[in-house]
Amino acid sequence: MWQQFLQTVRSYDTSQQNVITASCVIGGGSLLIYWLLTRRRMKTLEIGEGWWGLGEKPSRSQEDETIRPFQVFTSEKEIQDLYLRLDQTRYTPPLEGAAFNYGFNSNYLQKVVSYWRNQFDWQKQVKILNQYPHYKTTIEGIEVHFIHVKPSHISKDQIVRPLLMVHGWPGSFYEFYKIIPLLTGSSSRLSNSEDVVFEIICPSIPGYGFSEPPHQQGFDSIAAARIFHKLMQRLGFQEYYLQGGDWGSRITKNMAQMLPKSVKGLHVNMIFISKLGYGAMIDILLGAYVPWLVGLTREDARRMFPFFKHIFYILRESGYMHIQATKPDTAGCGLNDSPVGLAAYILEKFSTWTDKSFVNMEDGNLERKYSLDELLTNVMIYWVTSSIVSSMRFYKENLCQDPDTAPDAKVDISVPTGVAAFPNELLHCPRSWAKKQFKNIVTYTYMPRGGHFAAFEEPELLAQDIRQFVKKVEHLN
Repeated sequence: MWQQFLQTVRSYDTSQQNVITASCVIGGGSLLIYWLLTRRRMKTLEIGEGWWGLGEKPSRSQEDETIRPFQVFTSEKEIQDLYLRLDQTRYTPPLEGAAFNYGFNSNYLQKVVSYWRNQFDWQKQVKILNQYPHYKTTIEGIEVHFIHVKPSHISKDQIVRPLLMVHGWPGSFYEFYKIIPLLTGSSSRLSNSEDVVFEIICPSIPGYGFSEPPHQQGFDSIAAARIFHKLMQRLGFQEYYLQGGDWGSRITKNMAQMLPKSVKGLHVNMIFISKLGYGAMIDILLGAYVPWLVGLTREDARRMFPFFKHIFYILRESGYMHIQATKPDTAGCGLNDSPVGLAAYILEKFSTWTDKSFVNMEDGNLERKYSLDELLTNVMIYWVTSSIVSSMRFYKENLCQDPDTAPDAKVDISVPTGVAAFPNELLHCPRSWAKKQFKNIVTYTYMPRGGHFAAFEEPELLAQDIRQFVKKVEHLN
């Protein structure tokens, strides 16, 4: 081919100078082609391989890829041990008028513990947990737990799409129990005219809930993303949708960066942006006054400003993160030993992360959005599995390196993306910022209400937004 091209060049001008020029063009073209191919390869996150079991990875061993049914079970001995610990709790009186400004108010905590000890029926909640099929399978040396819910009824006009939903901290797979029937079509609140229903897979992040904790250092969101891709492939899915909030949004983002051809679409209700550059500083300086000039909407400005008040809120709410990103095992010792300490640590987040104004309420307004049965069920998942320490370690593994130099910071997300921006989320990410890494945003919705635990707090709103996003990707509108 190159010889034919050279002959063509010579036919125009036989001078040696033009031949050399043509050769340079060819060489430059070859370099350009090589650069483009290399650049294309760099757009995906390296999949790699991992081993998280005990000791070194066995050589020449075939991993057990069977998918095994599992059921939640707690013995009476464990329950009696819990009651003994609850009965022996020591409380420190709160400061007068402190509400939740110093953390979980101990006056209200005693009421929660009294309900937990005398009225909460864990075995009833276990039956609720087991209403959906649970499974375990071994991936990269550890057991991975997940629930798998198929649509109960499919009409001839409906299409079914697999959807992997990933939780965060301090949540669990249980966060999705109210949204699952809205997405699978088994809820009476769902219109029969919906033209898309979902087959739901909700895994527990390794180290959370009923998934085995990693036994080796270095298990981060990229490792979790790889494991969940393997899980979906093991279930027979070649293409699927992803949804996540909190750590789940980062894990699913990594999945989209890793195997974009397998991801039909990514829907998130929280965005991690690691590198914004100097443009973000300009947005912050001018956005409160002329938001349109820097690509912000009025709603962005309302949620982000006054900016320094927003920063104060983030500093107030992020103390836990600094502990868990540095010495998780130290703080985790007390939480793993004391059910009341564990409940206070976890439930405080369900107050202030749901609505920042709840910090001024004596009861943290916890029961305004959730029932105590729901909240204590999530706490019990951490308690009966002794998973609080391993869940906290996930912060250290992900935050121990410079986010600007992390592998996923250099890879854009090209898959169709939907963003549900809830007004009481910890961080608001305007669309103009999200576009710096998410290059194919199909839907961006300013949600009318709700906070950090979207599926748990506002399942109907989130389900509607997921459905609208998928319809656009599938061109069903």
